[in-house]
Amino acid sequence: MDYLKEFLIEAKKQTYANENVKKQESTRVSSHDYEYSRNNMVYHDTYFGGTNFMGEEIVYSPSDTPVWGMNYYGITLDENLSEEAIDKALRPALMQVGIDQNTIPVRGPKEFINGEYKYTFLVNGNLNHFEGIETIYKNNNKVYELKCHGGLIKR
Repeated sequence: MDYLKEFLIEAKKQTYANENVKKQESTRVSSHDYEYSRNNMVYHDTYFGGTNFMGEEIVYSPSDTPVWGMNYYGITLDENLSEEAIDKALRPALMQVGIDQNTIPVRGPKEFINGEYKYTFLVNGNLNHFEGIETIYKNNNKVYELKCHGGLIKR
């Protein structure tokens, strides 16, 4: 489990959270895709949409077997904020994945403040089975919310 935890932290910092990483070729019509691999393990993140979006992350073992996954749905509650504005608030928070030892590394830390934005992530469970809610506040007004759930995949 420690190896999966370390791999997730590394993979998340090398995909969407990192604004300098380029997307992969789309795997499905209109999808946005990121992929990272190390030591024959592969992390794949695919999502659809922009200010409202749905996605899935999967980790494959060296034998190309899916071993872990997460589904998520995010919505921008303030219609005045663009996808780019939310990205500028969200990506720095997600780059903090793994710094909070009490929060499993599936999104960002429990709390992160970046200028006028405050990011929070509340999660129940562990990497085996979890559910969480991520929020972004701008000047104390909730402007974004994401719900996620996931865990180990077994045959």
